[in-house]
Amino acid sequence: MEAVLKNVAGTAELLAVASLSGEVERWEEPTVSRAFQWARYCEHLCRRFHDNPAIRRVIEKQLRVTNHGLRAAFAGYGDVSFSDLYRCQHLLLVGLLKNPQLPISVMKILFDAEQSEYQEVTGYCSRIIQCKSACKVLSPLADSSAVGADAEVQAEMLMERLGALLSRGGEARHILDSVPQGFEGAAGHFCVVIAAALLMKKNSSQDFLLDWLQKEQSVLEQMCSSLPSALIIELTKKQPKFRDAFCDLLKKWASDMEYSLSEGEWIQTRRNPTVSFDRLTEHFLGLFETCPSVRVDVEEELNALKMSDGDFDVRGLSVWGDLLSVFNKSV
Repeated sequence: MEAVLKNVAGTAELLAVASLSGEVERWEEPTVSRAFQWARYCEHLCRRFHDNPAIRRVIEKQLRVTNHGLRAAFAGYGDVSFSDLYRCQHLLLVGLLKNPQLPISVMKILFDAEQSEYQEVTGYCSRIIQCKSACKVLSPLADSSAVGADAEVQAEMLMERLGALLSRGGEARHILDSVPQGFEGAAGHFCVVIAAALLMKKNSSQDFLLDWLQKEQSVLEQMCSSLPSALIIELTKKQPKFRDAFCDLLKKWASDMEYSLSEGEWIQTRRNPTVSFDRLTEHFLGLFETCPSVRVDVEEELNALKMSDGDFDVRGLSVWGDLLSVFNKSV
């Protein structure tokens, strides 16, 4: 495990160097190839340990330590989270392209698909451009898509099917219960498709979908733990019913947390997938930013819960008190 943590820290440092350091001026083809190999390695780690809460917490703890050091070393450095490891190659590519010190020779490698060596790197940008172009052909919504053209197309097909069944008074629930089986990567991709459906132009099928989602708590939890925070915030802006369900879920997640003396942080023990305390506060703060009136209600409720726990201001005694402490610092 020590070697894994060292590699994760090293990859975070690599991303910082790629985007913010003049060191890339000396990079050549072998350097670029090794950099993308490390990025793919971290993506593999993220997929492998996503559902292992113990190992995930250890990696998140290492990232916090590494981020702290990199913030001090590089002006403008942005923290790398565990969820960022899913798109490590993308972050590396964007960092390189934004770095004004990137040599022309490396730029040519990334765009030139005719190179014979380092096939996993050559033409990287060209392939992305081709995919983007294909998405625009597949869907006119691709320009402003937050979920991807493929998910939008599947969401549109799902909503059309639901609408047809509901208009005839048919049973539509079984469609939603069976849809995940038709997707590769099942649960994760289905969550993206649901998000795409809820972000579509308002229609009556969305109310049915939201009612189903509130009853299927396991699907709601999967959505809110796996989707990017920015996408969840878009959903809370678009769908008040989703916002209320999301807020209730955050409070449930918090109530399931226990303070670990050995790790010095709040951890979840009774839910799968698990959510870290940092992720929980990130969700709450994003929700407050979207709807300030929710913040007033939530803080009032949390203050009452903190009082019931003894109204202590010592970290680790009440999850409600520690959440309020984070919220107060954000003001």
